[in-house]
Amino acid sequence: MIRKGRPLSNAGHHAGGPRDDDPFESFDAHDRAARRGRQPDSSARSAADPSETTYTRSRRAPDEAKPDQDDSKKSQRPALSLKGRALGYLSRREYSRAELARKLKPFVEETDSLDTLLDTLEAENWLSDARFAESLIHRRSSRLGASRIVGELKQHAVDQALVEEASAQLRETELVRAQAVWRKKFGQLPESPAERARQARFLASRGFSGATIGKILKGIDEE
Repeated sequence: MIRKGRPLSNAGHHAGGPRDDDPFESFDAHDRAARRGRQPDSSARSAADPSETTYTRSRRAPDEAKPDQDDSKKSQRPALSLKGRALGYLSRREYSRAELARKLKPFVEETDSLDTLLDTLEAENWLSDARFAESLIHRRSSRLGASRIVGELKQHAVDQALVEEASAQLRETELVRAQAVWRKKFGQLPESPAERARQARFLASRGFSGATIGKILKGIDEE
């Protein structure tokens, strides 16, 4: 009697070894090997640029220069002239003459004349103490009293005539502005001496006068 068994073609396989025709054989090992074959050698990458990580390399656009290349390009740019630097400052906001002079002083070269440049900027209407004073008042008047704003104008060495004009203008609206600040912060009259002192200190720190503070805390309405 002939016994049924495995085909003779499979007789040469060792026990436990993988079969060539096994439909359940995993391809993971082959895939991993193929991927490893396509990846660049890590030692070559580190030798090319040891300071660059995989993250920074992947984030950089194909045509983007490396940091050291950017630095070399910056060093090749022509130096900014003193007037160019001044116009850059003035394009952002108003400056007083004294404030702009302080900003430019570290960049003055032997061939530069700072006073001549400032005179030119004033003549060309790029620089104006009057505009600076107006801008500062506009930015500060809703939050600060006259004494604080006048003090800032003096710190910026604004002409005395402009300071006096600004002071008179601010004192005309001092009570109205102080009431707006007080309402936003407190909104009701103090009920104790301690609370009254606290509100008075706050308004004084904002630069409002004692007379104005007294009117507000007594409940005197805008005149």
